[in-house]
Amino acid sequence: MNKNLLLDTHIWLWLVIGDKTLKNSAVTIIKKAAQQHAIYISAISMWEVAMLEFSGRIALGCSTSEWIHRALSAPGLSLAALSPEIVVDSVNLPDKFHTDPADRIIVATARKMNLTLMTRDERILKYSKQGFLNTIKG
Repeated sequence: MNKNLLLDTHIWLWLVIGDKTLKNSAVTIIKKAAQQHAIYISAISMWEVAMLEFSGRIALGCSTSEWIHRALSAPGLSLAALSPEIVVDSVNLPDKFHTDPADRIIVATARKMNLTLMTRDERILKYSKQGFLNTIKG
């Protein structure tokens, strides 16, 4: 496994709010990666969090902007920018991958930046078993 991690949006959200849905083993892996300044969040994850809050699926307890700024300030965490290469790869992923644009961008980000994606998304985990990206179940 690559020691550099990209956290899927739900993993990032669970981590920040302290949701016990996130396994202790996943938290340990994240903490070790944070010590190496090797944790990334895709730019699209900020949009996903904002959409979840806007639709009423989550309550952040402060403005979305403030929550995102606080969450991005965690030690060892970096924002993975949305580059032209990532955008193009998200459209041209190998084999068949579902059409959710955020998932496509997150997968393309992991692929282009050579990051291991931590996720619970079964569709992404199944896709990774085909050898198109490295994942670890969170």
